[in-house]
Amino acid sequence: MRTFFWFSVMFVCGITASAMAKDVSITPEDVQGGKPSYSPFVDKHYPNRVFWGDTHVHTSNSPDAGMVGNTLSPTEAYRFARGEEVTSSTGVRVKLVRPLDFLVVADHSEYLGLAPMLQRGDEALLSDSFGKRLYEAYKAGGEEAYKAFLEIIDSVTRGELLIENPEILRAVWEENNAAADEYNAPGSFTAFIGYEWSSLVDGNNLHRVLVFRDDAEKANQVVPFSSMDSPDPEDLWKYMNAYERDTGGRVLAIPHNGNLSNGIMFPEVKSDGSPIDAEYTKTRTRFEPIL
Repeated sequence: MRTFFWFSVMFVCGITASAMAKDVSITPEDVQGGKPSYSPFVDKHYPNRVFWGDTHVHTSNSPDAGMVGNTLSPTEAYRFARGEEVTSSTGVRVKLVRPLDFLVVADHSEYLGLAPMLQRGDEALLSDSFGKRLYEAYKAGGEEAYKAFLEIIDSVTRGELLIENPEILRAVWEENNAAADEYNAPGSFTAFIGYEWSSLVDGNNLHRVLVFRDDAEKANQVVPFSSMDSPDPEDLWKYMNAYERDTGGRVLAIPHNGNLSNGIMFPEVKSDGSPIDAEYTKTRTRFEPIL
């Protein structure tokens, strides 16, 4: 069979060559005119599917949400995004008409999980002197609770952490990441691990949402880097670089509301006053590819 096939190919090629030898004259007009014919996918080496989601959702783990009435956790947030029915903080049954394709629960890293801890009288929180005072104000309610809330917000603006217990942050962070892993469904819904770095330099917004490409196993190797650690974006990028180097993971930052930064979201100089250089630009482009 292989010999016969090869002979057939040679015979057909011989006929074709003989026929072509008779007339090979082609004028320019023969190859002009008409529309070019090609596959519409030639040279399209980029994604062309659209996915809908939210990169900036707060739950009760954020003080500016949990201390003013939000009672829902990351679990409810992911369930809602996937199209399940949940009951809102005001007791209303809610459900999306169309489920989202992805969600980033991006609670503030500053005082992460404080409100739920106040609600349940968490032992770790009560073991901290300020945490205990905050709890008593919260239980008293009314004006006392509101004053405590303002004190928390003011401390973030000043960059002064009032609760010195790193284990509180780690416990809430790992709980948050476990929820993302539980509700992540490859191929139908992506639950991204993330948080918000909430730098307020002289009251000017430099907030970034960090989005991790990884699961809880990698993300749990660190705790969120907050504006209490440093209000300088360059220090945030160092944290991100160290995370990728040490875990082999991936993370990006999304700056937002630069209109509330009085221009310093896009500075002409570094935070120390020195001119922006090529290394600064390269680093920012790497870690902040979108806005």
